Amino acid sequence: MPATNDAALADDVPTEGFMRRFWRLAKGYYAGEEKRSAWMLTAGVIGLTLLQIYIQVRFNLWNRDFFNALESRDRAAFFGQMGTFLILCIASMVVAVFQLYVRQLLQLNWRRWLVFRLQSRWLENSRHYQMNFLPGSADNPDQRISENTRWATAMAVDMAVGLFQSVVMLISFVGILWTLSGPLMVAFGSNEFEIPGYMVFAALIYAIIGSGLTYFIGRPMVEINQRRNAAESDHRFALIRLRESSEGVALIRGEADEERGLRKSFGHVVTVMKDLMRSERRLMWLTSAYGMIAGVFPILVASPRYFAGAITLGVLMQIGSAFGEVTRALNWFVDNFPRLADWRSHVERVVALEDSLNAAQVMEGETRINVIEGPLDDGSEVLAFNNLQIGQADGNVLVGEANAEIRAGEKVLIVGESGTGKSTLFRAISGVWPWGSGEIRVPPRDHMMFMPQRPYLPLGTLRAAIAYPAQSGRFPDAAVRAALERCGLAHLTDRLDEEERWDRVLSLGEQQRLAFARLILHKPRWVFMDEATAALDEDNQDAMMGLFSEELADSALVSIGHRPGLDAFHDRTLRLIRSPDGARLETRLHQPQVVRHRRSAGSAVRAAGRKVVRVLRGKRGRA
Repeated sequence: MPATNDAALADDVPTEGFMRRFWRLAKGYYAGEEKRSAWMLTAGVIGLTLLQIYIQVRFNLWNRDFFNALESRDRAAFFGQMGTFLILCIASMVVAVFQLYVRQLLQLNWRRWLVFRLQSRWLENSRHYQMNFLPGSADNPDQRISENTRWATAMAVDMAVGLFQSVVMLISFVGILWTLSGPLMVAFGSNEFEIPGYMVFAALIYAIIGSGLTYFIGRPMVEINQRRNAAESDHRFALIRLRESSEGVALIRGEADEERGLRKSFGHVVTVMKDLMRSERRLMWLTSAYGMIAGVFPILVASPRYFAGAITLGVLMQIGSAFGEVTRALNWFVDNFPRLADWRSHVERVVALEDSLNAAQVMEGETRINVIEGPLDDGSEVLAFNNLQIGQADGNVLVGEANAEIRAGEKVLIVGESGTGKSTLFRAISGVWPWGSGEIRVPPRDHMMFMPQRPYLPLGTLRAAIAYPAQSGRFPDAAVRAALERCGLAHLTDRLDEEERWDRVLSLGEQQRLAFARLILHKPRWVFMDEATAALDEDNQDAMMGLFSEELADSALVSIGHRPGLDAFHDRTLRLIRSPDGARLETRLHQPQVVRHRRSAGSAVRAAGRKVVRVLRGKRGRA
């Protein structure tokens, strides 16, 4: 899907701040069915983080005692402090490992919940299909679900933990720094006044200056990261599209044009990355200088009291260590600004997908085609159009007022010029096309099977592809083999358990015959075919359509097709005739005629058909 501007959705959803939009991704996890696990893991992360901070405070005290032992040349105290250091190191490693484990569990569980939730909403009521037609809909939902959710959740946990740790570290070490730094006497003209805990104010001023400069220098990175994610997603989509259409490209020798397109697509990535690199370089000038100065600044500021003999070397080093912890806590924003910008871009893309799903869900509740599923009061099944009008997402009318009824067991062919809405009519019958008005009464959904021109073959074994959408083990092996033989696919019977990309291994004609093998196994009461024999020669088409006078004689058939001879397999025709107000339906009855079955495709497949009937009957008999 081509990229769209995520901001375009902002016109359709209430304006809200970024953190409120992010909270929409989090509240379902912390307030939903997994809330107990979520809060337990969060509490575990918080507890282990507090334990880490306690160890850091002990390291600060050790810093003082260790350097005092050095200054006094106390050998026993020196080695005693080395033992304390070893204990603190072991404790720090153990706590760090367990904190990482619990944090990773929280990240994984949250991501799993979010991915499953988005996938479920995306697939529900065919929104994955309908979103293709919604203006401003989020582009590349696959990438948003698989990749952006990962970073949106993982980075959120990491930065929340980092922010919490910084706040607690600030509280812990501000008190230490205040106590150790003592007062500073400052002369102002003839007056002299005292600044208590002056190192705390020095750290605060130092951090404010760094954070302010970081914000103004790095602010463009937020927008640049959003553009980078969009450009990367577009290039990835272009590569996937080429891979899926590789045969068509190869046959038409379109590689040169594809390469130009891919170069242009990645050129956008390069352009955005250069902007990002330029912004990161500007920020690196600041952060590099800021970090180096932070190492000597507290020693320089506290040195007058050391040289005056007011503090020992150990206290001076403790002040330096405490100052470093305070400034690190205050500089959390400085250190994490690039990651914050990147994280925000991931969150925005996930939230934009949520907005698109919400828009699709709202659309479902608006005026639309009313699809009534189920039998009539007398128990009979019928497909009926009552004042049906089918439109497009932009409001244009495809099919005008249509009224028709197809009874169970009937065979009806739908024809019409290209663009009159034949395939869209099928989509409306299936319930995936909501735009329009009027009413469609359909049989129970599990009694219907739709056959598009290119059948869908899932990943996995050939057996699974034939049984789809049922489980692969639902049908006995003999029935599956007999169905393949009936459809002229006997050469595949020994490959049932092979895993392949069957949509690439099989020709389109073989795929279409495989879809007919599905019909034999499932025996649906209603079959809807949209050019489902377009890739078959006349003999094979006759053989496949012969199913509806033999194995599937009791099934209703509604088909779209232009191939000569198809009307011979149907009782009547519904013709869509183009008109300014939308195509209209006209009915034409067929004259009785003999259906031709050619010997080359007839006798052998008929024998195979009788075989599959015997197998299925035998299974019912054993049951």
